[in-house]
Amino acid sequence: MAGKTKLSVFTLCMMTVAAVVSLRGLPMMAKEGLSLIFYILFSSVMFLIPASLVAAELGSALSDKGGGVYTWVKEAFGSRWGFTAIWLQWIQNVVWYPTVLGFAASCLAYAVMQPHLAQNGVYTGIVILVCYWMATFLTLAGSNVSSFVTKYGALCGTILPGVIVIILGLLWIDQGNPIAFLAPGPAADTAGKLAHEGAHARLFPHITNLGSVAFLAGIILLFAGVEVHAVHAGEMKKPASQFPESMFLAAAIIFLLFMLGSLAVATVVPAADISLTAGLMQAFEQLFDKFHIGFLTPVMGLLTAFGSIGGVMAWIGGPSRGLLETAKEGELPPFMAKVNRNGVQITILLIQAVIVSLLAALYFIMDNVSVAFFVLSAMTVTLYLVMYILMYAAAIKLRRDRPDLPRPYKLPGGLLGMWLVAGIGLLGVCFSLVVGFFPPTNIPVGNPALYVGLVAVGMIVFVGLPLIINACKKPSWRQIGKSSV
Repeated sequence: MAGKTKLSVFTLCMMTVAAVVSLRGLPMMAKEGLSLIFYILFSSVMFLIPASLVAAELGSALSDKGGGVYTWVKEAFGSRWGFTAIWLQWIQNVVWYPTVLGFAASCLAYAVMQPHLAQNGVYTGIVILVCYWMATFLTLAGSNVSSFVTKYGALCGTILPGVIVIILGLLWIDQGNPIAFLAPGPAADTAGKLAHEGAHARLFPHITNLGSVAFLAGIILLFAGVEVHAVHAGEMKKPASQFPESMFLAAAIIFLLFMLGSLAVATVVPAADISLTAGLMQAFEQLFDKFHIGFLTPVMGLLTAFGSIGGVMAWIGGPSRGLLETAKEGELPPFMAKVNRNGVQITILLIQAVIVSLLAALYFIMDNVSVAFFVLSAMTVTLYLVMYILMYAAAIKLRRDRPDLPRPYKLPGGLLGMWLVAGIGLLGVCFSLVVGFFPPTNIPVGNPALYVGLVAVGMIVFVGLPLIINACKKPSWRQIGKSSV
């Protein structure tokens, strides 16, 4: 172990950025106009930074036991809640796949010069099903294609388009073109009427009810995932100083990419016209046409779709692998521990694919693609936020009950410091969880009761399932699970 290469501040920073940043979120933030600055600042202070620092302490303290939310929560509250935490991390990812592939479908529509397809639910649903099942079979085959798609998808389909949209957005402003987010959109107009004042672009959202800030839940999700690499804190030379440096550097990069990228989209496309799935391509189309390089629009559509599919390939086998480990430990029925000849978790991946297929059906039955996209995003964020509540609670309990546990990185300030940082995170998470159940005022969700019902049922079912499974588990599952490998 003495010769093992230590992680640098920059390396861990880049790993964290890669796990968090996705261009699919730019339209969601851009739709808020100038108020997106408030949402991004709120998400950074109340979520990104506390989650990074708390996960750093937990990851470094329990890295010898494999780390991860299963271990962290299990050590604090027992195997039932540890299993619930890893289950939620897995299932929220399953719910996330249709949203990111819905974004890929809109990009492909522009790639084939048929942008109107981006608003077609049937087309979007078909693309999701084809892409996801293809990715599943490639993963089951143990193909090297997945690593290729992941590597070049991140570089060519995420970083490159993100930099291009920011540069073109700056050129758009420099040439004196109209800035869309400075003009009041429908939401600001409505807010102005309610406040008996003229409509104007707002830095701080006009809050008339919780539906006014419902987008906050979806935006919070865009900053989630920093805990994934916190287990590597102990692999740094000086974790006590270097890990916070890497987290704050990563937070700054994530903040700038999201802030500048979403502002670039909001600069070009009026808030009322931004599609949650196709907003980025709408901006590219206008920017490319303005600078007389419209022939690049299909190319950019192909690249961004490639980046989204690469993101799916990167995650499709990861969280499910963590669930496989719990199956080996007897937390799941033995058939869930089954692997194929390539050592891939075949049962879990097939169950995962069936759930994704059922969720993709929302695109077939909802008239508005953006509504289907946002409903799935809201459902995803409620599940992930419950996991973060368990993570923060575990950090506080372990600091109180096991103060002598070795922690290569330790939040300063003793128990009070942990309560302060984790408490801020808990407040942000709980507020966002409540807000997520309110239909947004700037999206035509149709029947509000149906919207709330879908989100509530999704949360109850997916949080309740691991508790039911745990209550029904048998001692024999552990032995059979290990023999299935």
